[in-house]
Parts: sequence; structure tokens; C-alpha cells
Amino acid sequence: MAFTTRPELRGTFGMVASTHWLASAAGMAVLEQGGNAFDAAVACGLTLQVVEPHMNGPAGDMPAVVWPAARGEPLVLCGQGPAPAAATIALYRDELGLSLVPGAGLLAAVVPGAFDAWMLMLRDFGTLGLEDVFRFAIGYAEEGVPALPAVCDAIAAVAGLFRDAWPTSAAVYLPVPKPWSPMRNRTLADTYRRLVREAKTQPGGREEQIEAARRIWREGFVGEALVRFAQDTEALDSSGERHRGVLAEADLAGFRATWEEPLAVDYAGHTVLKAGPWSQAPVFLQQLRLLEGFDLAGMGLLGDEYVHVVTECAKLAFADREAWYGDPAFVDVPLEALLSRAYADERRRLVGEESSGEVRPGSPGGREPRLPQPVSAVVGAAGTGEPTGLGLRGDTVHLDVVDRFGNVVAATPSGGWLTASPVVPELGFPLGTRAQMFWLEEGLPSSLEPGKRPRTTLSPTLVLRGGEPYLALGTPGGDQQDQWTLHVFLAHAVFGLDLQAAIDAPNFDTEAFPSSFFPRETRPRNLRIEDRVGEAVVAGLRRRGHDVETTGDWSLGRVSAAGREPDGTLKAAANPRGMQGYAAGR
Repeated sequence: MAFTTRPELRGTFGMVASTHWLASAAGMAVLEQGGNAFDAAVACGLTLQVVEPHMNGPAGDMPAVVWPAARGEPLVLCGQGPAPAAATIALYRDELGLSLVPGAGLLAAVVPGAFDAWMLMLRDFGTLGLEDVFRFAIGYAEEGVPALPAVCDAIAAVAGLFRDAWPTSAAVYLPVPKPWSPMRNRTLADTYRRLVREAKTQPGGREEQIEAARRIWREGFVGEALVRFAQDTEALDSSGERHRGVLAEADLAGFRATWEEPLAVDYAGHTVLKAGPWSQAPVFLQQLRLLEGFDLAGMGLLGDEYVHVVTECAKLAFADREAWYGDPAFVDVPLEALLSRAYADERRRLVGEESSGEVRPGSPGGREPRLPQPVSAVVGAAGTGEPTGLGLRGDTVHLDVVDRFGNVVAATPSGGWLTASPVVPELGFPLGTRAQMFWLEEGLPSSLEPGKRPRTTLSPTLVLRGGEPYLALGTPGGDQQDQWTLHVFLAHAVFGLDLQAAIDAPNFDTEAFPSSFFPRETRPRNLRIEDRVGEAVVAGLRRRGHDVETTGDWSLGRVSAAGREPDGTLKAAANPRGMQGYAAGR
């Protein structure tokens, strides 16, 4: 038996895997209480807002791919809020003189989507009440959680910004906590406690109280505080200037999270389900289509030929992301052509023996691609667009849950990072900054428009086998999400590694396309890879023309996964990198 950093868990009752052990424990506690996977996912997700506030927050974003056993069909949950009605290219570029949406500050706020999405999941497929799922987040925010070294590093990196320009954030997070010391956010605890209390005073049962919580978030004391702070506060942002936000009451009042049908592609005896092109999720499916034409098993896992081919296919898929993906309510995205085998056959011919240094989108259906024009270098303020910009790998959290009833959840919450926007003082958390993924150039699929969803990087994955739910998985990581998760899936589905071994295996990625985050840089021929692949593989990749950056032994990816075998056996695994992700189950 090959060594793994921990076992692949097996059981029959329930499994929870996430990016933090306390969140996994909260989810498992809900399963033990009698809740189902949806109840557990909500409790786990709310807890992640408290234990990893540098990676996600209440006013962030959240997509999920789920399998409700009672329904017998998969669904995508879209908790990605759109641009405010006043967010226009004319304002940002022409009036304010910006070439990019700032990566930090109030101008980058979209309508918060995560909270409403969690409540919609709880209402439609959960079984427990508000107090049952909020109790862990409230308790940890009130009593404190051990401050992760990564959280301390993130706060230290922006401590000067907090002291000099964002005093409401300084009030919550300074002085910089010492690693493993208790970290509290009693204002957030009060916010959630009040929200639950007010919702429970409404007439009706469980569903009516959940609906009341959604209304309070949109139009009650929470929504009022978010809008007041956005409109009245001039906050320093990544442009180096101070700006007010444009979020308005009508933006919040009009938003509802939605259920959608997933996209699907078959590969190696599995059906992979992803969200639509309002996210980057279809790049996972495009990569699978391209890789169908290669004998990956014959290449061997993580040899230089394997890494080269997978990387070159990723470049082609991500180039299409830049040219074609956007909110389908605003953009005619040629999805049928992009996911077709004929298109993949045509594109696959571009994969040569050497690394390409170009961003090469295709022409699905004969349509001419268009990429954003290069943007001049931008000198930013101390705030950054994503936590990765602070030197921390990752910008998100992830969770997977399976239960004994046959329900499966994969969710990837993000946004509302403590490093990216000032804290709303009455609430204890900041707004999100996902609008930085829009371009301030007209006519692109991801150009800024009022009411449009930004083309988010958040991308959970659900896998079927024989038409039944088999595996939920995902990772933080921005543009790397649909690379790191793909590599784990290939190691499992093609090479037969168990979930833990697949997660433990050395990972790699490329940034050879425009970043989704401020300041939107491209790194031609870039290939980052963990040192554990060995010097011979690195040398082989360099001979092929890759600009190889070795990143240490355990540095790339925070993948977790949970699955269900046909006989009812449940399994789960979590990432050892960063020494905080954990799976729990029995």
C-alpha cells in the first residue's frame, strides 16, 4: 500500500470534507444531529466564514453543484451576485479614469450572493432550522477560534492599510493576532444572532423563517447597513484613490439565488457536471474533451510528457474562457460548439512538442474570437485584489458532503475577504470584490454591465458514474481551481489512485492567460509545479520550453473530495497542504 498523508475515510453514515477542520466538524455534528447533507453543508459553510475570514465572508459569492436524492437529478446553485445598477463602464473608466476595476475597495463590490444561496439550499433541501445551522458560526465568532498562521500573515500584510485607511477593519482585526491565539468577531456573532432572532419572530414554520432571514439580509438591518456603508464611505482602493461604492437598496432587494441545470461531459466512464459560463467551470469540461485524444495512461502520471500535454490543453481551454465566457443572460456563449468533440479535435492539433507562448482562443462555429486589449500597468494601493496577491496561495474555501440518504453537495464559497474591503462596522464583515473580474472595455463577454454576473473563478465539481452521484470535489485557488481539481480527478479516474492519494500527488498549474484578478497579468509559458515531481521531470519540461517555477514540496492545491460507492459505502479525503483541511465521517 502506497503511503498517504492520511487515510481515505470510509463509512456508511456521512462524510464531510472541507478546507478547515472546525468546519468539517460542524458539518459532521449536524449529520449526527439528524440533519442531511444540505443542513451540514450550510453549517459548514457558515463556519468557514468565521474560521477562514481571509478566504471568504458572509457578503461573498457561492456556487454549488448538488444531488438531492429525493429529486434524483443534479442541480447547480448560483449564488453569484451581479454588478450593481450604477456600475457602468462610463462611470468607472470615463468619469473616474480607471483602466481596471479596482481589486480592493468598495467599487469592486457586486451584490452579495452567498448568504441567499445558503438559505435557498437550506429551504429547498435541508431539514433543520436556522438556529441549528447558525449555532457553530455564532459560537466560534463569539468565543473565538485558534487563529491560523495564514490568517495572521494576511492581517499583518494589510495592518498598515487598516491603521491608515480602513479603521473599521482595524477595530476588528488589530492588533495582529498571534498564531493559534483566540480570534473573535463578536460583531459578526451579534449580527447572525440578531438575524436568526428576528427571523424566528415571523409567523409560520421552518421555511417561512428561512424566507424571513433572506428578507432581513436584503432589506432589513443587514441590507440597510451594507448600502449605507457603501454609499457614505470613501475607501482607499487598489487605484491608490478613495472612492465610494455604488451598491444601492434596489440592487440588494432585487437579488435572488437561483437553481440551474448543470453542463455535462462524459470522460473515462464518468459524467462530470459543472456550472455554466457565468463561471469558469466549462474550462474543466473543455480540457476533458481535449484530453480524450491523448493516451494519458500510457504517458504515466506526472511524467514530463503528461504534465506538458495537460498544461497545453489547459492553455487552450483558458484562452477560450477569455474570448467566449460571460453571463449567458447578456452574452451569446457558443457552449454547444465549445464542448463538442469536433471542436476539440480541431483545437487538439495545436498541442505540439513545445510550450506555446501565445493566448490562442478558437473559433467555435466559425465565430471570430476577441481578447481584451492589453491594459497599462497599474500601481495599486496596499490592498490587493485577492488574498493570493498577498503571497498566500488560495483565495477561497471549499466543502463536500455526502450522507446516508444519497444526497451530495460540492460548494465553493469565496469573496468578502478581510484583506480586500473595509469592514462594515455594524455587521463585522466587508463587502465582496468580485467586480474586478469585469473588463472596462466594451463588447467583451465579460465587460462590465449593470445587472450582469462577473465571470467568476469559483467552480465546484460533481461526478456521476452509471448515472448515479459518485464524487463531489473542488478547491480554492482562483484561476487554478479547474486545473488543480482536474489533476486530482485524472489521478483518480485514469490512474486509479484513491481520493487521498490523488490529492496528495504533486500538483501543477499554469498562469499563461489573463488573470481573473487585478491587475489581470498574463505569464507566457508559465508552469508552476511542486518539487516532489523530481529534477528529471522539471528538466524535461524546461527542454520543452516551459518557464518552470518550482514552488516547494507541498504548495499547490487545497482539494477536498467526498464520494459514494454503488454499495452505499461513503468515502472522503482532504488536502494536507497548509495543515488545516480535514475530512470527517463514519
